[in-house]
Amino acid sequence: MGQDQTKQQIEKGLQLYQSNQTEKALQVWTKVLQKSSDPVGRFRVLGCLVTAHSEMGRYKEMLKFAVVQIDTARELEDADFLLESYLNLARSNEKLCEFHKTISYCKTCLGLPGTRAGAQLGGQVSLSMGNAFLGLSLFQKALESFEKALRYAHNNDDAMLECRVCCSLGSFYAQVKDYEKALFFPCKAAELVNDYGKGWSLKYRAMSQYHMAVAYRLLGHLGSAMECCEESMKIALQHGDRPLQALCLLCFADIHRSRGDLETAFPRYDSAMSIMTEIGNRLGQVHVLLGVAKCWVARKAPDKALDAIEKAQDLAEEVGNKLSQLKLHCLSEGIYRSKGLQRELRAHVVRFHECVEETELYCGLCGESIGEKNSRLQALPCSHIFHLRCLQNHGTRSCPNCRRSSMKPGFV
Repeated sequence: MGQDQTKQQIEKGLQLYQSNQTEKALQVWTKVLQKSSDPVGRFRVLGCLVTAHSEMGRYKEMLKFAVVQIDTARELEDADFLLESYLNLARSNEKLCEFHKTISYCKTCLGLPGTRAGAQLGGQVSLSMGNAFLGLSLFQKALESFEKALRYAHNNDDAMLECRVCCSLGSFYAQVKDYEKALFFPCKAAELVNDYGKGWSLKYRAMSQYHMAVAYRLLGHLGSAMECCEESMKIALQHGDRPLQALCLLCFADIHRSRGDLETAFPRYDSAMSIMTEIGNRLGQVHVLLGVAKCWVARKAPDKALDAIEKAQDLAEEVGNKLSQLKLHCLSEGIYRSKGLQRELRAHVVRFHECVEETELYCGLCGESIGEKNSRLQALPCSHIFHLRCLQNHGTRSCPNCRRSSMKPGFV
């Protein structure tokens, strides 16, 4: 298969894919990969296969094609192709919750010599790196990366990238419990979809609606949360987007739990867990188990709650998510306090405070924990986060956290 025929077949696959005939598109692209003698065409079709498998939640297949794409880029000896393929490798590892690998591949992208694609893809590299730092609960580094991605989006008039960054910022602020910002950013993403998204994939609308649903639930606006989640789920089902279906099922379960309807919540958690396990989203599994544990606590079944917590803790440690570990220690602390088991209680209190220190989830001005309750936060230019009220009350020309860090003795 020559260059022209390869192009035609890639285009045919894209048309099938855009009309939701995903399996037929995959068949066309796989055939191109087997028969094409055009290396550039092979590179392009590998990119299509990476994207398709990502959206279907087939992350191990995604990773496999990303590795082959890197080999193809090396054969072509083209820096632009190499950058694109390393970004796909980073994204594949991000989806599989291999966050340290994601960061490593992103740094490889940023270390490549100047390329034509650098300006276009640099923002996407920063976004993937930010998502990985967030997966590890390294909040300052995550925020630095998201802000860098946002600057790329603004400098290149890339509304699609801005939409994706806004959704990630919504997740960031949901985790540190500034729920106003957690809602503001996905609402901004939804505005971008309405203003610029006429030719975009519906996944961008679905993504913004899902993040809005999460924020509305956290704010206690459960009707609005359900409405947004239903719209997101509808699009996810239409497009066969398994990862988003799993997230929506988790959100539905959390909404029902917030309403006290545990009978409806449990089967939603089970369905979410099934898909999360199938696609390999280990961090998603942690969030499901955390919700299940809270349900068992509400039902006054502490031993069943502890079983769920133990499974979640193992997964959280495996992927390196400190915030989930912190939440799980906090939940365990409450259970062991009610049981009167002082030794276990003390162990979880110690680990809880260690996680707070490791994630730097405390205000450098008042010393109170950040993320313990809903509060308005403000990031300084260095990306350290403080309570907004503390900055307003104390006033500061420089970051207290950075000042303390500069006074620490160096280590060899």
